[in-house]
Amino acid sequence: MTNESMPLKIAESENVLLIRSMVRQFCEREIVPDMMKWDETQEFPAEVFKKLGGLGLMGVLVPEQYGGSGFGYAEYITAIVEISKTDGSIGLSLAAHNSLCTNHILLFGSEEQKRNYLPRLASGEWLGAWGLTESNTGSDSGNMRTTAVRDGSYYILNGAKNFITHGRSGDVAVVLARTGPVGVSGNISAFIVDRGTPGFTAGKKENKLGMRASETAEIIFNECRIPESQLIGKEGDGFKQAMKVLDGGRISIASLALGIATGAYEAALKYSKERHQFNQPISSFQGISFKLADMATKIEAARLLTYRAGDLKDRGCEVTRESAMAKLFASETAVEVANDGVQIFGGYGYTKDFPAEKYYRDAKLCTIGEGTSEIQKLVISRSILK
Repeated sequence: MTNESMPLKIAESENVLLIRSMVRQFCEREIVPDMMKWDETQEFPAEVFKKLGGLGLMGVLVPEQYGGSGFGYAEYITAIVEISKTDGSIGLSLAAHNSLCTNHILLFGSEEQKRNYLPRLASGEWLGAWGLTESNTGSDSGNMRTTAVRDGSYYILNGAKNFITHGRSGDVAVVLARTGPVGVSGNISAFIVDRGTPGFTAGKKENKLGMRASETAEIIFNECRIPESQLIGKEGDGFKQAMKVLDGGRISIASLALGIATGAYEAALKYSKERHQFNQPISSFQGISFKLADMATKIEAARLLTYRAGDLKDRGCEVTRESAMAKLFASETAVEVANDGVQIFGGYGYTKDFPAEKYYRDAKLCTIGEGTSEIQKLVISRSILK
């Protein structure tokens, strides 16, 4: 049976309903009171992620045998959406930890690596980072400059990665490095590098437009010596591993975007009913009501695409095209909905006294991170034309 002929299953299970309720209560208690302070100061609230670990949300997809919650993508998407409705920054960090670093080890790590790292990542004791992007090689990862040179039973890493979520605060990073000539197929390998390893340091922290409470920083390797036991899988398999990891990562960003879009829409809908002009709520004007109709329709389409990709992933199907479609549509929807949300709020939408401006700033990252919208179109077009 092909993906096209497989029915979508998104009936909400008891687990999904419980997670949604739990996350909403957590957000009201632990995020809402301080989120604008974190945004203004770019403070990364590490303690929030320890608490999320206590709720089982730092290892949603990790099997129970490795200390995780053992859930599927329906539960995972729901958690990311609900967090991101409140604060995209927290949603982004939660997504990066789960779908990149943790998931890379889960999918491709040895049994020893899984038992060593997954329980600490899933519990929130450790925070994970994932290093692929470099200053001169974003989408062009085949030409990365970070190298890993074998020296006996060790590898020596040299180079730098940028735009890394948790680049400073992460306790462990999965890093992609070149183990062969530039531009040659099969020349990239993946390694687990612990914080504190000599030669592994953090660099510049980025000053960002949005997602300001999610830490983004450079990581640097200078004669960083790690044992060969830190290699994930076989030498040269890193790029193939990364592409599989990004299939799940795109579902994560779609979920993040869906949450931001939903939050922006709900805030605008509420405001449109409360704000009166000419002795009636502005929601009664066609110019506003049609905006709300468009917003709601796009969000529902993004929701279906995202949960469909997650459903296929849970069933072990190939999801490269579906995850790219979900990521592309949901992220562009988030930008459009957040923009319309600011417009509905009018002048107040441009102030920090109302939530519209933060959704607007946070949404844009979704069209860039883990593959730009243009790259998603490339992935989709290759799939439908082959």
